[in-house]
Amino acid sequence: MPERRVVIDHLTIGVRDLDRSRAFYRAALEPLGFEERGPWSEERREIAFGAEGADDFAISPEYAPAGQLHIAFSADSRDGVDAFHAAALAIGAADNGAPGERPEYAEGYYGAFVLDPDGHNVEAVFHGGG
Repeated sequence: MPERRVVIDHLTIGVRDLDRSRAFYRAALEPLGFEERGPWSEERREIAFGAEGADDFAISPEYAPAGQLHIAFSADSRDGVDAFHAAALAIGAADNGAPGERPEYAEGYYGAFVLDPDGHNVEAVFHGGG
């Protein structure tokens, strides 16, 4: 399979309650191998998350959460997708699509969806075979 080109360098989404969203993303992203990396700025206006050596996703109360967005995090396996979904539900997320194959999106597409504390549609997806 050809290597995927990174399309977005980094992303920050607006949240209403930094502490609540921080707890959600810390728990939901941990099964995917992403952890809290801290703030991007000295002003500490945001909290970044990512894999080791990366911090390309952040949350911030500096941006008003306006409208729902969809963000999909890459998982290394179907088990990772399942664990993401379970962890997100355990921290209080609303289920927006149980883990499963989504052939309507692509062959080998396995994903799960939850709504974060601000109503954003957050997904974990694995691209691969059974």
